[in-house]
Amino acid sequence: MRKWLVFLLLLSAAWVHAEELPETDWLELMPEEDRQALMHMPEIIHNGPELAGTFTSKEGLKQQDKTLPEVMYSSKTVPWMDGKTIRIGGYPVPLETDDKGRSIEFFLVPYPGACIHVPPPPPNQLLLVRYPKGIELDDIYAPLWVSGVLHIEPISNDLAEAVYALDAKGVREVREEDL
Repeated sequence: MRKWLVFLLLLSAAWVHAEELPETDWLELMPEEDRQALMHMPEIIHNGPELAGTFTSKEGLKQQDKTLPEVMYSSKTVPWMDGKTIRIGGYPVPLETDDKGRSIEFFLVPYPGACIHVPPPPPNQLLLVRYPKGIELDDIYAPLWVSGVLHIEPISNDLAEAVYALDAKGVREVREEDL
């Protein structure tokens, strides 16, 4: 009986520890100089053709507005974040699905609609998430919690450039009680 009680206590402690993984803020993925540059950014207005639904660029997250400061295209990383286990919230941009239609690879972005708005997040504000277990993404505007091991890994594909990848151990939609 005593062994079962110890086992249950250990199991309970492990579950609580997993649930208590602190949230990583997106700004933690930017070096200090990039965060300071953001403080001096001009206001970004989202009233271009994408607002009216007439945006036709095929560049996706690679689209660029050359009038914006360099920080909006920064690939600078935070070296000590490499290999760190994190939990971060964001919005999915699906890339690859398994044979059951579950997303197994997607970009995670800090705000909804990042795949159609100008400007896109900088490469150090995009995460390539690999999740072999897969998740059904019924609504790309529903925020997700993603936890796993973060890697500094430059990625470039037809849609975007990123400098971080996350090998996800868990992915789930944010629930009302999380807020």
